[in-house]
Amino acid sequence: MNAITTLIKKYIKPEQIFMLSVLVVNGGNYLYNLLLGRILGPEKFADAAILVTFLLVLSFIAMTFQLVTAKFSVLFEGKVFKNFISLVYKNALWFSVLMSFLIVFFSKELQSFFNTSSSTMFVIFGLGIPFYFFMSVNRGVFQGKKELSSLSFTYQTEMISRLIITFAILYLLDLDSSVIIAIGIFCSFIFGLFPFKFKLFSFSRKNKLDIDHKKLIRNFFIITAFYELTQIIINNSDILLVKHFFDSYDAGLYASLALIGRIVYFIAWMFVMLLLPEVVQLKKDGKPTLPILLKYVIYIATISGLIILSCYFFPEQIITLLFGGSYVSMAPLLWKYALATGIFAISNIFAYYYLSLDKYVPVVLSGIFGLLQVVLIIFFHNSLLEVVQLQILAMVLLLVVQLTFFFISNKKEIKYL
Repeated sequence: MNAITTLIKKYIKPEQIFMLSVLVVNGGNYLYNLLLGRILGPEKFADAAILVTFLLVLSFIAMTFQLVTAKFSVLFEGKVFKNFISLVYKNALWFSVLMSFLIVFFSKELQSFFNTSSSTMFVIFGLGIPFYFFMSVNRGVFQGKKELSSLSFTYQTEMISRLIITFAILYLLDLDSSVIIAIGIFCSFIFGLFPFKFKLFSFSRKNKLDIDHKKLIRNFFIITAFYELTQIIINNSDILLVKHFFDSYDAGLYASLALIGRIVYFIAWMFVMLLLPEVVQLKKDGKPTLPILLKYVIYIATISGLIILSCYFFPEQIITLLFGGSYVSMAPLLWKYALATGIFAISNIFAYYYLSLDKYVPVVLSGIFGLLQVVLIIFFHNSLLEVVQLQILAMVLLLVVQLTFFFISNKKEIKYL
């Protein structure tokens, strides 16, 4: 047994285990959504898609706390690190409680705006938000310290618990499907807390950090929050706007399209999770960071290309296999949506890379083109095809300006590669 363990440690790196775990988690989340789509049908799935989209929005907001925690878990040590973590937990608590209150208070208005069958689903979802933020800070520590086994486990417990609890209740109880999905999501936040670093959690500790440390944290937090806002806009505004402007049937069809097309982004996400701490560590050690960026860009571009080609040549087969014949009318749009997502995934790698280096122009560029996407969809939404085409336009323009910034900023380094 010891020989097998030694062999695994020798030939399989922690990063590879983490990436395999992320694939399993993403696969489980995909299965969750696919089963909901098949069981509920397009109209009810539209409500489910709103909750899943709210979950993605929440994950991007909480990712600000996770990335800040990850970065400064690399840079800070000893007492400074402990004070920093306590401060992050306190801020995460107050912010998440405020968010929770707002969603619960405006649950009726949310139901009206998104044309959902229930406001209770927003109440249940809102009550779970503080647990999610604590989970994200905990993950940030694991990410920054490269404790990838523990990081993987938190994602696995969240995914598996949501999958099992949701479908168990769907099978056993006669409740509104949107309420059941909200309950499953709420419970998964609690399971995702484990393993939890209780030794780092203390509200009684006095969080004394010097002015320079506070300035570093504040600046990175603000720009990261801004960038995650752009992620929310680019990744989720289309589904939310389609749910508002189109009927439930079309919104459900579009949600299935988005779920399949976004597989590119979810695969890219696992590379981003590894990229930030690696770049911060290389910069801290005075080593070049450009090679690691180019390696990940090649990975994402290759994977994106393969997925787009598959969606182009086999759209009907993919949709029928995953969601069933009820959604097959979306087949002509599948490769186009995958193209928009693939272009965004590549742009995203550049933005996260520069974010790690405290260079914020690419982050601002992402925000500008994210808002452009929203404005275009608000004014032009005559059909689902038009919505997808506008996203392709916005993402192509974003990639062009990101690449322009990259080549201008790295003229000297590129010559020696």
